[in-house]
Formats: sequence, C-alpha cells, structure tokens
Amino acid sequence: MPKDYLKRILDARIYDLVEETPIDDAPILSARLGNRVLLKREDLQPVFSFKLRGAYNKLLQLSEAECTAGVVAASAGNHAQGLALAAHKMGIKATIVMPRTTPQIKVDAVRSRGARVVMHGDTYDEASEHAHKLVAERGMVYVHPFDDPDVIAGQGTVGVEILRQHPGPLDALFVPVGGGGLCAGIATYIKYVRPEIKIFAVEAEDSACLAAAMAAGRRVRLNEVGLFADGTAVAQIGAETFRLLKNRIDGVITVSVDEICAAIKDIYDDTRSIAEPAGALAVAGLKKYVARGGHRDQALLAIDSGANINFDRLRYIAERTESGERREAVLAVTIPEQRGSFRRFCHALSRRSVTEFNYRYADAGEAHIFVGIAVASDADRLALLEDLRGRGYAVVDMTDNEMAKLHIRHMVGGRAPGIDDEVVYLFEFPERPGALANFLDKLGGRWNISMFHYRNHGAAYGRVLVGMQVPAAARGEVPQFLDALHYRYYEETGNDAYRFFLS
Repeated sequence: MPKDYLKRILDARIYDLVEETPIDDAPILSARLGNRVLLKREDLQPVFSFKLRGAYNKLLQLSEAECTAGVVAASAGNHAQGLALAAHKMGIKATIVMPRTTPQIKVDAVRSRGARVVMHGDTYDEASEHAHKLVAERGMVYVHPFDDPDVIAGQGTVGVEILRQHPGPLDALFVPVGGGGLCAGIATYIKYVRPEIKIFAVEAEDSACLAAAMAAGRRVRLNEVGLFADGTAVAQIGAETFRLLKNRIDGVITVSVDEICAAIKDIYDDTRSIAEPAGALAVAGLKKYVARGGHRDQALLAIDSGANINFDRLRYIAERTESGERREAVLAVTIPEQRGSFRRFCHALSRRSVTEFNYRYADAGEAHIFVGIAVASDADRLALLEDLRGRGYAVVDMTDNEMAKLHIRHMVGGRAPGIDDEVVYLFEFPERPGALANFLDKLGGRWNISMFHYRNHGAAYGRVLVGMQVPAAARGEVPQFLDALHYRYYEETGNDAYRFFLS
C-alpha cells in the first residue's frame, strides 16, 4: 500500500538527530562520463551512514513499555552504530550482538555511543540467532536492519530530500542494495511522486540477492556471499523490501570488486572523502549504466551511502583501482630464456607504461613474466594483446583472474622443483586475533603444505592460498577432509596463474 508508506515516510520526525545531507556535484566524473553526476552524501550523517534514519524512526514508534524493555540488534557495522546513537538520544538501553570477526574500530564506535556490545559467533547469522535468544529471554525489542516498515520509512526520507533538493530533471537514480531497506524506502516514495525517474538497484556481483530474486520471481537464498562490500553482504533480500521493490525498480546492476574500488577513487577525486565499499556501489553502478547504454547529457544521481571503512583496507583498494577502471592489463607472457629477451619485450610495448614486472628464472628454455601494463580502455587492452601475439609472444590475459591479482602477483618466482602431486586451494576464514594459527591447527598435518600465501586486508574474512602434496590415489579424500574444517574453500589447481608461475 504505497499511500500507507507515503504517510509513514512523510511523518518521520527524525531531524533532531539526523542530518539533511547535501547533494553534491561530481565535476571530474561528470566530465569523464559526459553526464551530470550527482552524489547524495549520506556518508555525512553523524554515524557516517544512512542507517541512522531507519533505526531512529523505528525507536520513535515504540511504546513506553517497549522503550523500558530495551532494544537489541545483530550487526557488524552501520546499523549497530545508528541504533546505538538513536537509543542513546532517547535514553533507551541498547544491546548490539556483533560477530567476533567485527573490526575493533566498529566495536569501539558502538560502545562509544552508549550501547552494550555482546561478541558472539563468527558470522552475522550466529550473532542474529543470539540476538533473538535475548528477545525471547528478556523481552527486548528486536530492531531489524532492513525488513521493518518503520525502518524502511526512515530510509525513505532520503527520497523526500532528493526531490526537494533537486526539483529539476533527473533521469536516473542509483541505490545500493543489501537487504533492500534503503532502496525500498526511496523507490516507494519517488515512484509515487516522480514515476518518470528511473531507479536502479546496485549490488556487488558476489552478493546479488535482489538480482537472483528478480530472476526467479521470488526470494531466494544465496549459497555463498562475498564479503568485500560487507555493508551489503546479505544472502537473502527482505520479504517486505522485495514486495516493495519488485514492481518499482527499473533494473538491477551488479558490479565487481575492481569496479567498486574504482568508484571509491572516483568519489575521493571529486569530494576528498573515502567511501566504504558498500557506500561506493551506486557510483560503480552508475558508471556501468553509462558504459553499457552510451548515455550522454543526462542527470544521474548516486547515493553515497556510507564511509565506515577500516584504514587497513585502503592499500588493497588502491591496488585494484586501475583494474576497475580498465586502465591496467595484467598479463602472463612467455619469452625465450636468453640474453636480450626482456629488452626486446619492453620495446614491443611501444612506450606503454609498465605498472608491474615480476620474473624469476624457471628453466633454460622459457621464462614466464607477470606484467602489468597501462592501457586506456578494454579496447586498448585487446589491441595490446593482438599486437603482442602478432609479434610471436604467447600471452594469457589475467586482468580478470582474481587469484592472480590477489595472490600470484606477490608470489611470482616461488617455484619449488621436486614438488610432486601438488593441489591448490583458496580458503576464507574469519579474521580475528589468532585466526591464522587456528586455521593452521585445523588444517593439521594430514598432508604436507607445499605453498602458503596470506595477506591481511583489514576485512572481516582473511584469504589464504594453500598448496598441499596429495598423492593421486588420495585426491578423492580432499573434499571430505576440507568440508570438516568448516571453512569456505575453492580448488585453484587448474588456474592459469598458478600453472604459469608456481606449478
């Protein structure tokens, strides 16, 4: 019932705590894309995220008895901070259940706003289960992060502000989606008042629960969820949010990790602010919309939804930005192992900038080099590949090879002659003090570990690349053994990056 939601949104009395955030022009990005790009700056809220709107609006609807009982939520991030601040404002006791993998900066931020923090489990689902247990035991009120009408209405106030602040032409609006509360609130209001404005939901491609639901015509649960854009890492779209969204959005755009990293840089270039990965989703989707459709001279608005990012993650983001802009080709090239080969290869690049060059002697016949080369676009990358192959070089394009960019580029030259029967797996494990040692304890001594690479990216989950010597006769035992470890894993033995540089 749109009119019911319209009333809820317009009746939200949240502005004694919530900021009416500005809409800023993005002149650098606008010039590059040939469209007027606007940013709705929800990163400027007191908790650096839009989540304060929904949490505060929900608390304002509670009865006196419910306020006395206190509120509880499960969250590792922005919802926790929004609820903590709103509860502190109203003098309500708040308990936030956070997974033990939550970065300390977020735990400290919630505690500093007066909430009691309970650390439980390694995942959101485990934390949520404990939060509901507290509801049953103590009669507390559970505040859902997205699938609640009052929360949705609070987020919908973003839509009210957009139309009031920008009454002129607006061709398309791009909204990040995790559970769907922000997009449901905005779409419900804007499609009623200005139905000609196109609204696109934007998801990380490895947690695209709304895209899956739209394709199936019903809510589905993803078997696995990527964690880079942790603020939107949700396995299933909300029931109420999907009901509102399925007939009100004009499409879902999914974006890669590299595209999100590039969007973070775009926002920084225009605003000198640093968005969290989920906060930059909408800008990444906007760029993809323009690239696919060739749109020009349109007014396009993206929600910059949050800035709660760990400083430790910036190194990784910076590494991936050029790939996200399609301005770097990552190649594995085979050259003769003879004097002058490097020099001839560099001359073949025709004055292109080399961004990375990795090599170590392997044998007397051929050398495999891992090289990053600056390019202007995807078309330019393809032209480079064609040119190099025309000159007789064997080239494998690894620009979109996740393992190559995450691990292999830091390991080139790590060949170990005499290692037989090696299998390679990529693992993900909850990141907390002692996590790496615990992972190794669980992996145990069943098979000899022949290769190991781990980097801490300041994220909730760590990634490690492991080689193990497993006799051919025992290969069938590996999946059963790894399943018992209860870590997410993927076999990478056949990956070209491993085959070229480490096998």
